[in-house]
Amino acid sequence: MSKLIRGTLILTAATFFSKFLGLIFVIPFEWLVERGGPSGGALYSYAYVPYTVFLSISTLGIPLAVSKFVSKYNAMGDYVTGRRLLRSGLLFMSISGIITFLTLFSLSGWIAEFLVNRNGAKGNTVEDVQMVIQLVSTALIIVPVMSLIRGYFQGFQSMGPTGLSQVVEQIVRVSFILISAFLVIIIFKGEVSTAVGFATFAATIGAMSSLLVLLWYWKRRRPHLNKMMRNSVDHKIPLPKIYKELITYAVPFVAVGLAIPLYQLIDMFTITNALQQGLGFDQGKAENFYAVMQTYTQKLIMIPVSLSTGVALTVIPLITTLYTKKDFPVLHNQITKIFEIILFLTVPAGIGLAILGLPAYSFLFNNNIEIGGFVLSWYAPTAILFALFTVTAAILQGINKQRFAVYSLLTGIFVKLSLNYVLIANFGILGAVIGTNLGYALSITINLIIIKRAANYSFRPVFKRSILIGIFIGLMVLAVVVTKWAMEALVGTDYESTFTSFVVLIVSVFAGAGVYLYMSHFSGLLQHIFGDKINRFFKRRRTRAN
Repeated sequence: MSKLIRGTLILTAATFFSKFLGLIFVIPFEWLVERGGPSGGALYSYAYVPYTVFLSISTLGIPLAVSKFVSKYNAMGDYVTGRRLLRSGLLFMSISGIITFLTLFSLSGWIAEFLVNRNGAKGNTVEDVQMVIQLVSTALIIVPVMSLIRGYFQGFQSMGPTGLSQVVEQIVRVSFILISAFLVIIIFKGEVSTAVGFATFAATIGAMSSLLVLLWYWKRRRPHLNKMMRNSVDHKIPLPKIYKELITYAVPFVAVGLAIPLYQLIDMFTITNALQQGLGFDQGKAENFYAVMQTYTQKLIMIPVSLSTGVALTVIPLITTLYTKKDFPVLHNQITKIFEIILFLTVPAGIGLAILGLPAYSFLFNNNIEIGGFVLSWYAPTAILFALFTVTAAILQGINKQRFAVYSLLTGIFVKLSLNYVLIANFGILGAVIGTNLGYALSITINLIIIKRAANYSFRPVFKRSILIGIFIGLMVLAVVVTKWAMEALVGTDYESTFTSFVVLIVSVFAGAGVYLYMSHFSGLLQHIFGDKINRFFKRRRTRAN
């Protein structure tokens, strides 16, 4: 148990650190690449969105499935089968990576032609978009192999290699992005497209550094792993049967992992075109809206999502065990607990960020402040839907109904794809938010129906708790609005000023969070959701105060 807890803490810390770096780096990056002219943020997103989709295709969810597969056979004392899978998997993932690299590299021109207007007087050019897509595609050669090795180590309940390689990859990638952008833009007075090209190629540099860390771990641990193999049993399972089992593990991981990238891909192909053709925007203005939504605000709203889902998903393996044993009373309690955690953490974060969209965006970023504040205010509540879909899909995996997670995802994608262009052409950038919300809401509804039927689960306890959470969120909103109004009266409403944004944001956040947490503690809601540890924490605080 202690090893499991240690591994969970390592991966949680590494993931949060990586997400945090992913948010922090865009602040100086935005300052460097949005200095007039074509939008560097849009150009960066043009490369990364298709890359993310192709990366999911190239890995097919296999790395996570490998960790589950290796762990299963290790528990049987069979270390040979896992090693055979690693050897054949390295070849398979290498071929998969090369094929997806060549495919994305070859399609880069077509994607660029579709995204931008070759004859446009403003905005990014077809050549620029093609160049950045080709540069980022090189990472596909390395990342699938790297991910497979991570999955193999995780199968031995060894999370250190994955955690350290994630951190090193992100540090190297972010450092390369910022140093190269600074050199190109500030020192050599180069083009924004060149700086963004280096920024996208940083994915390859980061992946190479991560692979080196994993190879170092392999060299150190190989003698021990070989010793385990010598004392191993061997079930002599044929490779076709191994891969058949592996694919059954991999499919649900692919579905959940592709959700956000597919929605972003639809936005990438529709936002700029719909804004230009439907509302008469020029390409530069349309790309500014696109960059704000997909490159900058997306980073902000994913922080609360990653925290809340990280906490909730730690109990998903328990759901699998409980469902297998048909221990439904405990299973129902665990599902209720997951929903309570998600609602308690994500809903106030999404609503609070919506109210403080303008000061939050203007504090972090220097350009397109009005657009950014507007988009963030409307887009922030979507974080609640992101979290709910991830969790409901994970619960479906736990109760062995993972195929419905795929069906619900495809249904939501169909809604988004069908309505997105029309919504954007009529409602502007808000149309993209509405399309995403409709798609996710439908997917979540399907997931909830299946959970209710398959697990014979009643949502009544969650509904009761939601009412109490809703009351406290209402009080939080009142505190935030009043505090924001008071701070604006005191320091002004010039959000071009970083000082003004900082004061309004920080004081309002502390006021809202203070009211929400105090009421949750006073009513016992906090203790109910997070257990006795919270009680012990508050008792220690009172003891120290006395």
